[in-house]
Amino acid sequence: MRKAIALAAGLAILAVANHSIYSREHLLADGRIALLELAPVDPRSLMQGDYMRLDFRLPPAVLGEAGGLLDNKRPIVVGLRDERGVVTVLRLHRGEPLAAAELRIELTPKGGEWVIVSDAWSFAEGEAARWAPAKYGEFRLDDKGRAMLVGLRGPGLETL
Repeated sequence: MRKAIALAAGLAILAVANHSIYSREHLLADGRIALLELAPVDPRSLMQGDYMRLDFRLPPAVLGEAGGLLDNKRPIVVGLRDERGVVTVLRLHRGEPLAAAELRIELTPKGGEWVIVSDAWSFAEGEAARWAPAKYGEFRLDDKGRAMLVGLRGPGLETL
C-alpha cells in the first residue's frame, strides 16, 4: 500500500512539473510581446552575483488599489499597448471587457510588494555594461495576463 501511495504521489508531482514546463514553453513561443518601461537600480549583489534590480513603472494609485499580499487573489492590471509594443499600465482590472489595444497583466508578490513577474534580471559576471542601458523589460503575455520576463530592451527598443 505504501508503495502505491508513493508511486501515485511521484506521478502527481511529475504531472504538475511537466504541466508547468509545458505552460511556460507555450507562453514563450506563443505569448504576445509587451514592453514595459523600467528604472534599473542596484546592479550588483555579492550573494547572487551580477544582476540588475528592476523597477517597472506602475502608477501608485493602481498599486494602492491592488490590495495587500494577504488577499486571496493576485491582482490583474490593464495596460494599453501602443504600435511599438510599449505598454502603459492604466488601471486595476475588475472583470470589465477590454478595448482592442488593452491587455491584462497579472501581478506577483515579491519583497512585500506587487511586481510584474520579477524585480531582478540576472546575467553572467562581467556583462554589466551590456545591460546598463536597459530601458524596457520584454515580456510574453498570455490571454489571462500571466507574464514571463524574456529580455531587456534599450532606449530605442533594440534587443540588448
